[in-house]
Amino acid sequence: MSTVTTAAHQAADDAPRSSRRVTLAVLALAMGGFAIGTTEFVTMGLIREMADGVGVSIPSAGHVISAYAVGVVVGAPVLAYFGARWPRRALLVVLMLVFALFNVATALATSFEMLVVARFLDGLPHGAYFGVASLVAASLVPEGRKGRAVAAVMLGLSVANVVGVPAATWLGQHLGWRAAYWAVALLSLLTVALIVACVPSCPGDAEATGRRELAAFANPRVWVTLLAGAIGFGGMFAVFSYVAPTVTRVGGLGDGAVPVFLLAFGLGMVAGTWAAGRLADWSVSHSLVIGAFGMGLALLAFWLLSPTGWGLLPVAFTVTTLGSVLVVNLQLRLMDVAGDAQTLGAALNHASLNVANALGAWLGGLVIAAGAGYRAPALVGVGLSVAGVLVVLVANRMQAAHAARTAQRPAAHSSAVTS
Repeated sequence: MSTVTTAAHQAADDAPRSSRRVTLAVLALAMGGFAIGTTEFVTMGLIREMADGVGVSIPSAGHVISAYAVGVVVGAPVLAYFGARWPRRALLVVLMLVFALFNVATALATSFEMLVVARFLDGLPHGAYFGVASLVAASLVPEGRKGRAVAAVMLGLSVANVVGVPAATWLGQHLGWRAAYWAVALLSLLTVALIVACVPSCPGDAEATGRRELAAFANPRVWVTLLAGAIGFGGMFAVFSYVAPTVTRVGGLGDGAVPVFLLAFGLGMVAGTWAAGRLADWSVSHSLVIGAFGMGLALLAFWLLSPTGWGLLPVAFTVTTLGSVLVVNLQLRLMDVAGDAQTLGAALNHASLNVANALGAWLGGLVIAAGAGYRAPALVGVGLSVAGVLVVLVANRMQAAHAARTAQRPAAHSSAVTS
């Protein structure tokens, strides 16, 4: 009896310890997301200082943002291809060390060409890191909490928009733009230390091969899910890219209102990412529809309320809240539909989102250049969201059909054995 009681007490003591270990591991993984989010978006806040620093115009300096996005799109599948067999904790450490190195290269760049190359190289680990970190986080928790674990990793990126980007921008404005990238390099090294200390050893897929990872591209459900992200999430970027002139020229507010709206966007990302984990544990399919359809309605409200000035603020919050619900659930869907190509599938989400970034900003710029005004990108966003909803519905139907076929196979096999 005493032995049974002792064992029960031991199990009760181990449960909180295990929970704390998982929490610390997920926080360590989220710190990497915080560092990545900070470097991705701080460039937008320091673009004038960077342009002056390397002697180019501001429009030319904008190419460094594109270079980073291209790096993400290229790096996600390439690094997943080569890293699928690696132990996952070791792969995360290597990715963050590479990320730190190229933030240092950014800080040391003395010419525009060097800066563009450094930003491209710095984007390479982005998608692979989030993909592998999501797989690790999901492996640490029971089935019913996987959505919340993945959302917690993505929360680092959202919090970066509220805390990291403003802080790094302030640092860059007062100590020179290079200081922001030195700070991100230090955050990356801190992430490495936290991963080593807090994340348990996670084996890679010993049976993975480059050919098997690439086989994910032959799966139509993977392509439809990627298309849902590239189109559906593009609407948010169509608005986000031109929020400053919309607030000042359409809404009639002063320049000081722009940071407030950016804060609202950031807080919306945090709230949406938190909610997305709980919605995902309820239903990924329904959450995708809620995110895509809800964001379309929010973008329509953005167009309607743009002239009201401060009346637009809660709408800005809502746009990114619903957008984040879409992002987290797309991540989970890709992890599911990729089958054996888990590393590649998990990494591709951020490649898709960077295509959305480029698509939304480009289409928004086209309608502005055509003379439609600064409200017009919101209508572009509505159109992209409607298209995104249609793609999500197709993706959900394909997923349901696949689940039905999978459920029938054991039954068919059982019948064959019985006969």
